[in-house]
Amino acid sequence: MSKSNFLEDFVVEQKITHAIPRTLTEGDASIYISLTGNRHPLYCAQTFSNQLGFSKMPLNDFLVFHIAFGRTVQDISLNAVANLGYADVRFIKPVYAGDTIRSESKVIGIKENSNKTSGIVYVHSITKNQDDDEVLSWKRWVMIPKNNKDAVIKESVMEELPKTVAMDNIQIPKDLNVSNFDFSATGSSRVWDDFNDNEFINHSRGLTIDETAHTLATHLYQNNAKLHFDAHMMKGTAFGQRLIYGGHIISLCHSISFEGLENALNIVAINGGVHSNPTLAGDTIYAKTIVIGKDKIDGRDDIGLLRLRLIGIKNLPSSSLDSIYQENTNDKIYNPNVVLDLDYSVIMPRGK
Repeated sequence: MSKSNFLEDFVVEQKITHAIPRTLTEGDASIYISLTGNRHPLYCAQTFSNQLGFSKMPLNDFLVFHIAFGRTVQDISLNAVANLGYADVRFIKPVYAGDTIRSESKVIGIKENSNKTSGIVYVHSITKNQDDDEVLSWKRWVMIPKNNKDAVIKESVMEELPKTVAMDNIQIPKDLNVSNFDFSATGSSRVWDDFNDNEFINHSRGLTIDETAHTLATHLYQNNAKLHFDAHMMKGTAFGQRLIYGGHIISLCHSISFEGLENALNIVAINGGVHSNPTLAGDTIYAKTIVIGKDKIDGRDDIGLLRLRLIGIKNLPSSSLDSIYQENTNDKIYNPNVVLDLDYSVIMPRGK
C-alpha cells in the first residue's frame, strides 16, 4: 500500500501492517506525566503497583493507546481532515517499560461524503507486543480527502459498530489484587460502592494548552498527521493554525478527572468516543464526568467496573456548562465548548 493515502487508495477488507515498532520506556512514562500532569498512582508509584499485585509499574493505558495509534497514522490518517471517533476499544493486557508494540489494521468500511471531495474510512486496528500477544484493539473512523476529485469511490455498507464493549470482552489484569489497597496513596477513600448512576462530577482543575506541549506530545506518540504537525499548511485553512491532536485532549481530560475518581485503576474499555469540536493552542481544557453505569465482575467481589462519560470542555469551567448539546435543536448538536465525549470503563475497588 502506498504511503500518504487518500480516500481513493483504500479498499474494504484491505489489511495493513504498519511500520515502525516501538519499544516503550520509563522515559516515555515520565515525559507523559510532564505533558499531562497525570497523578494516578498506578502509573507513577512502583510501590503502589506492587501492592496491587503487579511485578512492575504498568504504563498509562492512554499513553499506550496514543503510541499504538501513532503506528497507524502514516498509512491511515496522515492526510486526514479529522479523526472523528472511536468504538469497541479493548485494553486487553497491561504494557510495561521494555515491551515492544506494533500495530496492524483492516479497512472495514468506506463512505464517500456528499460533497464528493472527501469521505469516511473505518478501520479496525490491533496492537501486539513482542510475544505476539494482543494488548489493545480498537475501531475508529476518520475523514480523508480525495487526491483526484473525479475518482470513483467503491463504498461499503458496514455492520453497525457496537455501542459498548461486551462484558465477555473485558479483560481484568490477572495479577490484580486490591486486598492491600493503599487509600493514603490516592488521597481518597471513595470506592465503587459509593458512586451512583447519573452522578455528575465537576472537576475543578483547568489545563491551558500551548504549542510546545502539543508538539512534544505528538512527537512522543510519533503521530505525524499533517493537521497536527504542519503549521504552514494549516495557515491556509479555516482554523489558521494546527489542530490539537484529539488523543492529547483525552489525556488532559483523564488527568483532570483524577479529582473525584482518585481510586480508578486500569482502563479496560472505551465504549465510544467523539471529538465533537476542534481545539487550538491557547484553549483551556476543563472536564466533567457522568457516572452512566456500574457493573459487577463475575467471580470478583473486591472490584467492580465504573462506566463513565468523560466530557471535555474548552474555555468554560465544567460547573458553568448548562448542556452538553446545543439547545433549541432537534438533533444532538454539541455545544461549541464541548470538545470530547468519551464513554469508557475503569476498574475500581469495592467496599472495604
